[in-house]
Amino acid sequence: MSDVLSDETRLAADIERLKVEFPKTRELYREVCALLFFRFGVAPTANRLYNLVRRGTMSTPASVLSEFWAELREKSRVRIEHPDLPADLSEAAGELIGALWTRASTSAQAELTALREEVEAQRADAEQKVVAARDELGRTETALEQRTAALLAAQVEIREFERQQAQEAATRKALETQIKRLGEEAGARERALEKVRDTFSRDLEKLRETANRAEERLRATEKRALLEIDRERSAVAKAQKELTEAAKRADKREADHRRTVDALQAQQGDARHQTGVLQGKLAALEAAHQSLQKQVKALRGTTRSPARRVPTAESSPPVRRAARKAAVGKMARAKART
Repeated sequence: MSDVLSDETRLAADIERLKVEFPKTRELYREVCALLFFRFGVAPTANRLYNLVRRGTMSTPASVLSEFWAELREKSRVRIEHPDLPADLSEAAGELIGALWTRASTSAQAELTALREEVEAQRADAEQKVVAARDELGRTETALEQRTAALLAAQVEIREFERQQAQEAATRKALETQIKRLGEEAGARERALEKVRDTFSRDLEKLRETANRAEERLRATEKRALLEIDRERSAVAKAQKELTEAAKRADKREADHRRTVDALQAQQGDARHQTGVLQGKLAALEAAHQSLQKQVKALRGTTRSPARRVPTAESSPPVRRAARKAAVGKMARAKART
């Protein structure tokens, strides 16, 4: 496909050049016919010529093409003019030489076509190699850029490593100074620890002596505590005995109290019975009293006297009897409460 495009491009370029060199239309068509037939090995046609040149009418490329083929046949015919040869032999010899020339031209054209194809193949191969070389060059440049970037990164890392190494050296120096100071402090602390150990040993000896004395006092205190415990046990036994006796007395008192309560409850029952009887009597007295009040009101209504009546001998005894019954009821209720 690329070869066809290349031939078309070259043909168009050659035709443009011929248009400049041959301004006349017929001469231009004749040169285009020769260009197609001899250089590109293509048999020209009237339509192809008109499409390439685009000048004149359709009859112009047809007439020019006829003249081109006639001229080509005339040039391909070889005439042998010799006074001693007959005319028919001269004509046959000319046709034979023309045929040989035609075959030689055809063979040369085929070889030219093969050579052209080989050259085109080599050119295409060369173009592919150029493309491959360009790709390889691009990859090489990319790899070079990557390696350059890696080299720059490595240089940056080296600088960073050198900076870190310098920092580590400074840190190591500071740590060595700190270790030396800590060693001196450790020595001072060791000496102070020795002093503390001596003091602790003396204090421990004193504490042991104090502990021994405290243990002796503890033993004496323990003996006294045992004696106190024995006395307390005796007191507890005595108190337990007294408590038992007190419990017995309390049980006896409780039994007496229960008997007293039972007697009082019996008396209370009798008193309640008497109270009920007295309440019945009181109810009867109240009924009689109400009856008397009604009689008094009736008597007052009959007399209608504004003056207060003096009780007579007939009416006074029932009133006194009612008063005595009321007094008896009050006494009975008082006894029931007690």
